[in-house]
Order: sequence, then C-alpha cells, then structure tokens
Amino acid sequence: MAFVTASDGVRIHYDVAGRRNGTPVLMIQGLGADNRGWALQRIPFGRRHRLVLPDNRGVGSSDKPDGPYDLMQMATELVACLDAEGIDRAHVVGASMGGVLAQIIGVTYPERVRSLTLACTACRHHEWRRELLEEWAEAVGRRGMSALGDEGLQWLIGSRLQRRFGVLINVLARVVLQSPPEPFVAQIGAILSMSDEMREQVPHIGAPTLVITGAQDSLTPMGDAEELAELIPGAKLVLLSGAAHGLMAEAPNAFNAAVLDFIDSVDRAERERDAEPTAEAASA
Repeated sequence: MAFVTASDGVRIHYDVAGRRNGTPVLMIQGLGADNRGWALQRIPFGRRHRLVLPDNRGVGSSDKPDGPYDLMQMATELVACLDAEGIDRAHVVGASMGGVLAQIIGVTYPERVRSLTLACTACRHHEWRRELLEEWAEAVGRRGMSALGDEGLQWLIGSRLQRRFGVLINVLARVVLQSPPEPFVAQIGAILSMSDEMREQVPHIGAPTLVITGAQDSLTPMGDAEELAELIPGAKLVLLSGAAHGLMAEAPNAFNAAVLDFIDSVDRAERERDAEPTAEAASA
C-alpha cells in the first residue's frame, strides 16, 4: 500500500496499477467513493497505461479525519501522489466531485496535466443541487449511510438499470453505501463551500479536454456538461445514452472506449509533435 502525507498529517492512500511504462493516468473518484469505483476500468485502462488511483481524504484506506474538508487541499493531495511516483505529467480522469478536483488540478497545476477527462461533473452550483446535498448531509449525519436509501441512489443510478437489476448491480453505489457517514458529510461540506469562481477559471484550461456524461444523469444534467464543453477551449463532448451519474459503472464498455480513444489520441499527437524535426535540424 502506498501513502503520501498531507500538510496536516493526514495520510492519503493510492494504488498503482497497469503498465509501468505506459503513459500515466490519475483517476479520481467522487463523493463517498474510493478507488474501487474504478473497478471496471482497471484492467482495460491498465493494459495501456500506468494508473494512479487515490482514495480521496475520508474514504477507502486514506485517513478519515473530522471535517471540515477543502477541495483545494484535496487536489493538492492528489498531485502529491504523482510526486511520490515521480510522475511529471499525467492524464487526469475525474468523476463527479473527482471531476471538480480534476478541474482544480487543470487550473492550478497546468504543467502536470497531459489531458483532462471530466465525467458527470459541473463547474458551478445550482440551488436545487445545493439543497439536495444539504438534505443528504443532514440525513446521513442523523441516520448513517442507509439514510440515502433508494431515493438517494436514484440520483446515482439510471432508472432503466435500476428497474432491470436494482442497486446491487452498480459497483459504484455499493462503494458509496459502504463509506463512513462522517467523512461523507465532510466531503459534501467541501463541495458546498467550493466557490463558483471556478467557472471563471476553466476557460484558462489549456490541456486537451474530454467532457463525458450520461443521458439519464439527473444529478449533473446535460446542461452542466455542455457548459463545461463550451467554456474549455477545444473541449470534446460525449453523451452516453442510457447511462446516469454512475456512467463508468453503468456503461463501462462505452465509457472505457470513449476515454481510452481520447487519451490515445492525445498521446499520439504528442508523439507526432516530438517526432517533427526542429527548424534548426530542417535547415541543416
């Protein structure tokens, strides 16, 4: 098990998997989820890439201190995982809250980013979503993770999948339900305290960016994805039909194909640029 230590002494756990000589990919999960939420990505991504899979502060094998938590600090902790592995630049894949952390890394540490994949995420608050998260925090704080119940999980799982298979088919939902309640509430607090000024910063992202979302996502609807794609220069937008907020678990084949194709196109473009002769060599 690998760990880095944050500035306040909190230990952040991360796994390393995949091809050691592959281009590195930092994979960041969302609210209440640890790196097991990437279970359906580990093998297909790992065949081509070196994966760094952190557990955010408060989940998995990372320490679970009392709140408050701060997304800016959490993003710094993720970059520290790259430092510990001697990785200068990585493709950054973030889902939901992890997508916000990926945006922070893209804005604050642009030199560390080969590309960004922003899945089921947003760059600002909506009042209805703020109220929903406040309700979740209050309910989980009083009654534990079971308070999310079927009603809460409907925001994470598409209605079609839920009707056919129920909650147990969704690996991401199982991971979230197993998370401890206090850090879950602290992570919600970090999300709610994040300023909407991030929206003003994302147009400065220079890395190639893929925005990907599910057509049935009700927690971060299509409008959020469209806004990100419009704000980030050159961003590509992909919509997965039939998938909701947990698209990497609900539509893993389509998600994996879209993200891997995007990452491979960025790597290919970098190799082609590196192979181009310099002006001095061409004139020699």
